[in-house]
Amino acid sequence: MVKKLYDWVLSWSGSRWGWIALFVIALFEASWFPLPPDILLIALCLGATKKSFHFASLCLVGSILGAMLGYAIGHFLWIAPDGEPTGVATFFYDHVFSVESFNNVGNLYDKYNFWIVFTAGFTPLPFKLFTIAGGMFDINFLMFVIASIVSRGLRFFLIGGLIWKFGAPIKVFIDKYFNLLASLFTLMLIGFTALALWLFGSGEESTEEVASSTTEVVAPIEEKTTNSNDIEIIEPCDTLR
Repeated sequence: MVKKLYDWVLSWSGSRWGWIALFVIALFEASWFPLPPDILLIALCLGATKKSFHFASLCLVGSILGAMLGYAIGHFLWIAPDGEPTGVATFFYDHVFSVESFNNVGNLYDKYNFWIVFTAGFTPLPFKLFTIAGGMFDINFLMFVIASIVSRGLRFFLIGGLIWKFGAPIKVFIDKYFNLLASLFTLMLIGFTALALWLFGSGEESTEEVASSTTEVVAPIEEKTTNSNDIEIIEPCDTLR
């Protein structure tokens, strides 16, 4: 089944409507279509190397609109007014992704927000799972769109740029190593960002500690009034008489 679908996607590379097929596949891949648009993007770029960036742009626009569609599905069509999953949600739970998968993504959104969208958009992770979950868990829409544009743009323009620069010989490299390199790049980027945040955070914390340690808190001195009744009369000692 997957092989037939793969061949069907590739068959559009020889059609005059291939660019429309690329846009449509990129649109629906971000919400439900199982195969990534990279397959057709690579084929189209190889067939017309000079148009590589044009095809990458089409793929990007379609994918971002598809991400918004996935978000809308999760936000508006996932939970019925009575709190139960809709038919759309039930279909996904039964045939695409489990309830646990969506809950796991929800937990990741609580911790990472921008970075989890970026990771899903740039690496081989199923982007549709994260777009729908973004709407389900009502994450910040503007952040979601920006992260999608950055990650998908890097992915598609990197593919288009490699083919534009090196031509057909780079196809074998992309097919074999692109997903691995994309995953490693994302891990490195997240790692360096986390390190930078930790360093800056440590600096601020140490500054606050120094400030707190050098600041003396002076307690107010209570004034005590003496009362004549409180004065104790000391009798002279017998030995001194």
